[in-house]
Amino acid sequence: MNSLRWPQNARCAVVVTVDFNDEHGILTQEPRIAGREKSLSVWRYGAKRGVDRVLDALEEYEVRSSWFVPGRVAETHADLVKRIHTQKHEIGNSGYVCEDFDRLTLDAQKDAFRKGQDALSHVLGRRTQGFRSFTGNWAPGFADFLRDEGVTWSSSWRGDDLPYFHLPDTDTDASLAAPRLVELPLHYELEDEPYFAYNLSPAVPVGQPRIPSYREVLRNWKHDFAAFHRFGLCFVLRLHPEIIGTAGRIDVLRELLADIRSRDDVWFATGSEMAAWWSQSVEANEPGHPVEVYARHRREEA
Repeated sequence: MNSLRWPQNARCAVVVTVDFNDEHGILTQEPRIAGREKSLSVWRYGAKRGVDRVLDALEEYEVRSSWFVPGRVAETHADLVKRIHTQKHEIGNSGYVCEDFDRLTLDAQKDAFRKGQDALSHVLGRRTQGFRSFTGNWAPGFADFLRDEGVTWSSSWRGDDLPYFHLPDTDTDASLAAPRLVELPLHYELEDEPYFAYNLSPAVPVGQPRIPSYREVLRNWKHDFAAFHRFGLCFVLRLHPEIIGTAGRIDVLRELLADIRSRDDVWFATGSEMAAWWSQSVEANEPGHPVEVYARHRREEA
């Protein structure tokens, strides 16, 4: 069991994140959908109905969340993004059009971030502190770039069920003295997309698995939360308004939040709140942490 005590003497922590990608996420994953209005309408449903339902569910259970919004969505749905911000939810950067970082050079990744940040800043009147890479790894040097841009946390990688620090890409005095970049790791089983994403043609996902029972997905999430609670971990949920925000599925989220709220020893935090507390409370990654092993091998190969 993890010996860490969370704020408010909580046994475990919960961070709810929402990716509001509109049509841009699916266009990156499946470019053949471009121009197919019937298919695109599946992903545009989030702006039409899903965002409001997710906001209502979060308000009902008094949960502040962190939303990742690409810059293009901030431009085309400025009123919705402002409403999310006005309701005290955090807004984070997800590039400009959900770029696939696996296909981009470091300079192109920086450009995508800056373009997204500029669009979000124009709508919100402030710069964002959180970042999520829509898909793919970032290039060596990008973590240092994020720190230089004032980003304090990411929720892009996996590999743990507690937050951890990204190491500087260089060992200069300036990089070692810079604020640390905190990662809030994801798990596929704590996302709605692997369960529910579906389009008939072109096939999304490839292989066309059945849309699962809502009851069983809720059961999975409750089971996972119970385990995270038992071991004293950080439960990071990743949602999409076009998926979880349908008329039927929104009750899956509501019932999960009700189950979590039934316990009086859970700390709900935004990504920025979690990153700030982790940086103040934890000195370093555990010895032999995978992120440090990865960084060491990358430096040896450079």
